[in-house]
Amino acid sequence: MGAVRATYGGDVLRAVAADRMALPAVGDWTAVRDWPDDRVTLEAVLPRRTAIVRDSADRTSQGQVVAANVDVVAIVEHLDPDPDLGRIERLLVLAWGSGAQPVVVLTKPDLVPDPEGMGDEVAAVAPGVEILLVSAVSGTGLDELVALVRNGRTLALVGPSGAGKSTLTNALAGVDLMPTGSVRARDGRGRHTTTHRELVVLPGRGVIVDTPGLRAVGLVADDAAVAGAFADVETLAARCRFRDCAHVAEPGCAVLLAVADGELDEDRLTRWRKLRREAERNAARRTPGPRRGVVADLEAKRHRR
Repeated sequence: MGAVRATYGGDVLRAVAADRMALPAVGDWTAVRDWPDDRVTLEAVLPRRTAIVRDSADRTSQGQVVAANVDVVAIVEHLDPDPDLGRIERLLVLAWGSGAQPVVVLTKPDLVPDPEGMGDEVAAVAPGVEILLVSAVSGTGLDELVALVRNGRTLALVGPSGAGKSTLTNALAGVDLMPTGSVRARDGRGRHTTTHRELVVLPGRGVIVDTPGLRAVGLVADDAAVAGAFADVETLAARCRFRDCAHVAEPGCAVLLAVADGELDEDRLTRWRKLRREAERNAARRTPGPRRGVVADLEAKRHRR
């Protein structure tokens, strides 16, 4: 069928007026209608199995759907320069909150002397999550990545610019579909080569969703998503003497004891506290309601030929 240009139908406009997350996103299944005058309208967005949701640009309670109906969310992080553990944790919260299976893909292992050791450091902040070392240059780990998209599954790649998401997409597709770029030598930061979300159907396999690099990860997180990304801390917290323990100075705090014994890194505890506070703020500002600017914009698109 190929690409189709469509305008929004009335039901979609009304749904978006109540909740901007009803806007169609990459990965959505939709129902469209062909009209006798060759117009096409998008009449419905079908229910989503999963959804990767980040904070909206205006920091309202309503988030932005990055991708829908994905089976696996791969957090792609480079080993050269060193991986950002805090960013991996935030992206894991994003992944756990989506309802999809999270994995961590560490790229450029051929550029560092001890990729396995660095992988162990990442594994320490990703309990229960599979860690893959993957090089699109040497082919290391590509088979494991291919296994994630077998049987028609959908894999979403998220991570910073320069981590190699588009390079991985091209390697899996067997052809250069996505533009790739170099990183700046002075700081190792990547350039934005993917400027939009792209859904790539792999021959005889599954589907990949390549996303633009995330400079900052705004979360629409809840307690369950944070708990998934910090399962080790949550397990310790369940052992505290008091159920309402704040893990600051309370007697019998299993979390503080683990820090004192070297079982839990203090920086990880700090990041957990920060993300818990974010989740609490998100819960407090969830006030659903129509957005006039969005509705007006969609009405304009609806009547645009």
